[in-house]
Amino acid sequence: MPDTSKWAARKTRWLNRWHARRARRAPTPGGFQSQPEPRTIGSFAKGKQLVAGNLMLAGHLVETGERPPWDIEPPSVAFAEALHGFRWLDDLAALGDGAARARAQDWTFGWIERYSGGNGPGWTPDLAGRRVIRWINHAVFLLSGQGSDHADAFFRSLGQQTMFLVRRWPAASPGLPRFEALTGLIHAGLSLTGMDGFVEEASTALARECTEQIDAEGGIPTRNPEDLLEVFTLLNWAALALAESGRIAPREHVAAIERIAPTLRALRHADGGLARFHGGGRGAEGRLDQALATSGVRARIASGLAMGFARLHGGRTSLIMDAALPPRGDASTNAHASTLAIEITSGRRPLIVSCGSGTEFGEAWHKAGRATPSHSVLGLRGVSSSRLGRGGANAPLVDGPRRVHVQETEGEGTTGIIAGHDGYVASHGLGYLRQIEMTADGRSVLGDESLLAVSDDDKQAFLDALDRTGLSGLRFDLRFHLHPDVDAAIDLGGTAVSMMLRSGEIWVFRYEGAAELALEPSVYLEKGRIKPRATKQVVLSGLALDYATRIRWSLAKAQDTPVALRDLDRDTAGGLP
Repeated sequence: MPDTSKWAARKTRWLNRWHARRARRAPTPGGFQSQPEPRTIGSFAKGKQLVAGNLMLAGHLVETGERPPWDIEPPSVAFAEALHGFRWLDDLAALGDGAARARAQDWTFGWIERYSGGNGPGWTPDLAGRRVIRWINHAVFLLSGQGSDHADAFFRSLGQQTMFLVRRWPAASPGLPRFEALTGLIHAGLSLTGMDGFVEEASTALARECTEQIDAEGGIPTRNPEDLLEVFTLLNWAALALAESGRIAPREHVAAIERIAPTLRALRHADGGLARFHGGGRGAEGRLDQALATSGVRARIASGLAMGFARLHGGRTSLIMDAALPPRGDASTNAHASTLAIEITSGRRPLIVSCGSGTEFGEAWHKAGRATPSHSVLGLRGVSSSRLGRGGANAPLVDGPRRVHVQETEGEGTTGIIAGHDGYVASHGLGYLRQIEMTADGRSVLGDESLLAVSDDDKQAFLDALDRTGLSGLRFDLRFHLHPDVDAAIDLGGTAVSMMLRSGEIWVFRYEGAAELALEPSVYLEKGRIKPRATKQVVLSGLALDYATRIRWSLAKAQDTPVALRDLDRDTAGGLP
């Protein structure tokens, strides 16, 4: 049978090229009728790297020297998309000196010369929307000192890209790609002369996407916190651009912003970074705070689950758990088998983490990062709580939990979460129950983990699985991945692990139950780096031999750790290492 997905992708590419070429007949805008205030913020340090000839995109470092990047064979599809999306223009504008401006102009007008015919990988609705926003934001930077020929080419290309968006935004995938395409179209319609007739249609379409893609609790189908931040940022930009032109964003648009803001606050750790689940990263430094401030939505945190995540906090400590069913269908192609996994941050320092998304490090790392062993959670050895379907590293999740239950608890001086899933019931007859409590001062976290066969059918399935092991037992591993900055060592004669943070805090991990404690190698998959960072993981390994298996653990600050520490040495995320 023919692969219908490949045929559909081929047809989409052909239609994108055809509409891009057709859009060359679009009238050239005479200039700007208004220009939204630039809101995209880049990195001064990355701008310096670009001027030095070091182009770091999608996990690849390419030394361009004095060559334009369009002369270089892209090392990956993701690299090419990042290059043609022009987010790097924010970094050159953040540097803002003469060398940065010259490089930005050279690369931008080089793109116009090479790709205005409709060729190249940049002619997709999401990339065109992303690119148009940057060109409009930084138009003064790009046109400074340029003659009329360059200005005409610049506006002619913007007109072409606007008409392409008019015709192709419906072809963008629902979710973040379509939000990018429509926001770009709104920016172009408001800014360019003769294009304002497209604003109302684009604004209405964006409002409709808000209703269809953002649920009542302010979440999106991918359950990716960083994607939610990107959507939130785009909605803020579009609403502000409409307001600055004397228009009002539709009610559905404004309501979506109001729903998302408290959800994002609940997904933020004590250090200000986002929880890293389902392919998302921490978010660019300061991006979340800026987006929340720009929204104007009063400060409050969503009660109950936020996009399926539960949050505990006490003192300077935060814990976030993935406490809902994983994404389904097309929304799960970058989702992780992370049900009931946790992350813990103390003050400004991540402590317990997920390995993260491996998309920037190749297919093998991408696939590995999605598996249950790459998360801080209990898993049966060799089995993930959700499995990957067909389609390689980008396959959707299948055969995952059918039911996840969660209950928030409150005790004397503690708050907690009791959660469970049935992801191992069909294959092994075992349900997984996880109970976690945190003290009000945030100095102690207590965990109770159980594998349980409850019903008669579950018990029979467990016995069948046990028989397949020769009655040796079903092996499980309870993992706690540590941030690379955590210095960990086995302590107290092999019964505990001491963990020191760069702030000087010391945390001690202990456990009770029939398990073996080990400190093993792990990796931290961080966006913006060339390769994974080496780190460690605490692993409790054991055997399920009966209908009920239980492990208890505790993670507590050492008694002599002060209540508050001056933690001023903060490394910035990213960089070339």
